[in-house]
Amino acid sequence: MAVELRSEIFDVGAELRRYQDAVLRARGKYGATVTFIGTMRDFNEGDAVQGMTLEYYPGMTEKHLHAISDEARRRWDVLDTLIIHRVGKILPDEPIVLVAVWSAHRAAAFDACRYLIEELKTRAPFWKQERLPDGMRWVEHNTPP
Repeated sequence: MAVELRSEIFDVGAELRRYQDAVLRARGKYGATVTFIGTMRDFNEGDAVQGMTLEYYPGMTEKHLHAISDEARRRWDVLDTLIIHRVGKILPDEPIVLVAVWSAHRAAAFDACRYLIEELKTRAPFWKQERLPDGMRWVEHNTPP
């Protein structure tokens, strides 16, 4: 189980390969890998968005992400989980979050992956400030699932 917060852009495919090759100790044991990739949109609430700054609470944000990963592993028969989340300045089309789950069977992987992203969106302390053509605004709520 890994949680990583990063200020730099990342390559989703490369991160999955790196984790599977270097960290995941389940070779031959997983039959399913389910991923969710969240990407920065250039619109929100009917407005054009030119960029975003994602702030977080160091130490506490990671603690929340580890807690939801532990919960997912207790609820479903999964072998491992990975969450990589961006912080800092983000531009449209850049990945914001990668959630990956490995399990022997697809049902557990799908269920755990959905749980992780939904819990992350509602429980982890992140704050988004969007850059619009006419100024900045704080995002007050998440988009529905």
